[in-house]
Amino acid sequence: MHIVDRRLNPGGKSLVNRQRFLRRARAYVSQAVRESLKDRSIKDLAKEGQITIRRDAIHEPTLHRAAKGGNRERVLPGNREFVEGDRIKRPDGGSGSGSQPGEGEGEDDFRFALSREEFLDLFLDDLELPDMAKKRLVAGKIEGIRRAGYSTIGNPSNLSVPRTMQKALSRRLALRRPSSGELRRLEEEIAEIEARKPPLPDDAVTLERLREERAHVIRRRNLIAYIDPVDLRFRRFEPVPRPVAQAVMFCLMDVSGSMTAHMKDLAKRFFALLHLFLSRCYEHVEVVFIHHTDRAAEVDEQTFFYSTVTGGTLVSSALDKLLEVIKERYNPADWNIYVAQASDGDTLASDNARVVSLMQDEILPIAQYVAYLEVGREEFASFESATSTTGLWDAYAPVMAANPHFAMRKVSHRREIYPVFRELFQRRGVSERARS
Repeated sequence: MHIVDRRLNPGGKSLVNRQRFLRRARAYVSQAVRESLKDRSIKDLAKEGQITIRRDAIHEPTLHRAAKGGNRERVLPGNREFVEGDRIKRPDGGSGSGSQPGEGEGEDDFRFALSREEFLDLFLDDLELPDMAKKRLVAGKIEGIRRAGYSTIGNPSNLSVPRTMQKALSRRLALRRPSSGELRRLEEEIAEIEARKPPLPDDAVTLERLREERAHVIRRRNLIAYIDPVDLRFRRFEPVPRPVAQAVMFCLMDVSGSMTAHMKDLAKRFFALLHLFLSRCYEHVEVVFIHHTDRAAEVDEQTFFYSTVTGGTLVSSALDKLLEVIKERYNPADWNIYVAQASDGDTLASDNARVVSLMQDEILPIAQYVAYLEVGREEFASFESATSTTGLWDAYAPVMAANPHFAMRKVSHRREIYPVFRELFQRRGVSERARS
């Protein structure tokens, strides 16, 4: 019996070339992936899609004559101005492939499709994600696959070669199939007798016996196959219910008049990163948007980021709304609760005591992690190191000192979002080892 592997190539036959391209153009692809944040909603950010990179990012290195320098001898047909031996001035501008504005033909940007896993790997490539403090599991809602022994029938791609060879060896031993060494020994004895000059008196009888024995061995080897269909064993898999780890992400943002479009953009980028992080850790993630002025409301994403609301600032109204939603829909015994709050820090001083009480006594005991992001104006170049602080920052400072799963940072520019996110969600022990 002959086993022929006819499995097809993976779905993308150019898988190796694709990975090579991603390694070569990684800087351009990573930049394009991060810039795509502004064109995607938070929930759709991790989906597969196309990105656009510059055409020069895909050029492969080649060997060719330099446009300048070197000696060349050519004969150009149809020339009426020059004869052999004349010196021709080299034209400026290189190869003339449209390097000057308005010359030559332009090239479109290169569009490249990324899978969801490739997108997430590139987007979170330089981020240090933290260890999970806990993972609550709910009743199984999805089916997973697990190994379930072996079967005698199955897909050729699931063939277990070691187990098949083990069964074949056991069968050959049980049926006493002659080995190749035994046949080789008979062949050598027959060849030795046939080559003997002159033959001995009993060589004819011995030769006849050996030939009969050889024929018997060959017949048994043909009857008892080396591998028989009964030996085949295939790996078997069966679906099993799998518990689901689920999380809810609360996005809280001040939308009063002091929050500019730039500040909201910084908050959106931070919320998007946090949602990606949670999606990598949990099977099911829900997002709740709560915006507030002096009153809070649960809204959709479009309203959350782009609505214009007037009024003062009461942070406690957002925390009250968060606790109300948790009580109605998200039992802390079944959900991992994450809270991300963004504000410019401008709040009423009389409200700070209630804010601290709600955060420290009611939210932090049931939350997995709480991050406060204070956003500033773009013109504040050294906002992070500024000595002045806001009322909300001063109110939260003692809370952060007493709770390791509460963190707060300041940002004023887009380039600060990724370092701040890395710092907030680094693995436990990394910062301690760095300081020591």
